[in-house]
Amino acid sequence: MYASFLSPTISGETFRLFSFSHIMVILLFLAITISLYAFRHAWTFDAKKRFRYALAGLLLFTEISFQLWNLWTGTWSVAYSLPLQLCSISLLFCVVMLATKSYGLYEITFFIGLGGAAQAMLTPELAYPFPHFRFLHFFLAHAAILWACLYMTWVEGYRPRMRSIWKTMGFLNLLLLIILPINKWSGGNYMFVSHKPQNPSLLDYLGDYPWYLLSLEGVALAFFFLLYLPFARRKSESAKHSRNASL
Repeated sequence: MYASFLSPTISGETFRLFSFSHIMVILLFLAITISLYAFRHAWTFDAKKRFRYALAGLLLFTEISFQLWNLWTGTWSVAYSLPLQLCSISLLFCVVMLATKSYGLYEITFFIGLGGAAQAMLTPELAYPFPHFRFLHFFLAHAAILWACLYMTWVEGYRPRMRSIWKTMGFLNLLLLIILPINKWSGGNYMFVSHKPQNPSLLDYLGDYPWYLLSLEGVALAFFFLLYLPFARRKSESAKHSRNASL
C-alpha cells in the first residue's frame, strides 16, 4: 500500500483532466473557500494568529514533503526539483507573508498566487492519479496558496493597489531573466519559459515558443487587472460616498 502511494512510477491509469477525483477536489476546495468567506468576520485575534501559523506550517510541510519524496524515490534532480516554479515561489512567499503579515509580499503574492495556483488547480501539470502522494500533495499545496491569499484579503483586510499590479509585473520579468539561464544550465523548464508543459494548459492557446511568452505577458496583465477590478470599484464607490457626504 505505502509503496504504491509513494512510488515514483505509475502503474495503470494516469491523472485525467476533470476526472471524478479532479472534480471532487475542486468542489471540496470551493466548499472550504466559501466557508472562509462566510465566516470572515468571526475571527478573534488569537484565532487569526493560530490560523496564520498553521497555514504557513502546512505550506512549508507540503514543500518539505515533496523534496523528501524526491530524495526517497531517487527522482530528485536540479532540472525538476528546485522550488523555482511560479507556484513554488508563491508558496514560499505565502509562508513568509503569513508569518510576518508583510504587505509588500502580499502585493505580489495576491496576483501570482491567485493566478498561478488557480490555473494549476484547473489544468494541473500532473501525471499521478488519486490517491497517490503527488496527487494529494499537488492539490493541497495549490489550495493552501489560494487560501493564504484569500485569508489575508478577506480576514486580515489587506487590499491590493494599482501599483501592486505593476510591482508584480516587474517582479515576474525580473524573475524571467533569472529563470531562463537556470533552465539552460539545468536542462529544466521552470515556470514553463523554455517550452510548454506536456499536459493541456492555457499556454496551448498562446502561440508557439517563444511567442507565447509575449502573449502570456498580456494575459497575465489582463488577469491581474481583472483580479483588481472589485477593489477598484469599491474604492471608486467609497470616494463617491465621501463626496456626497461632504455636499
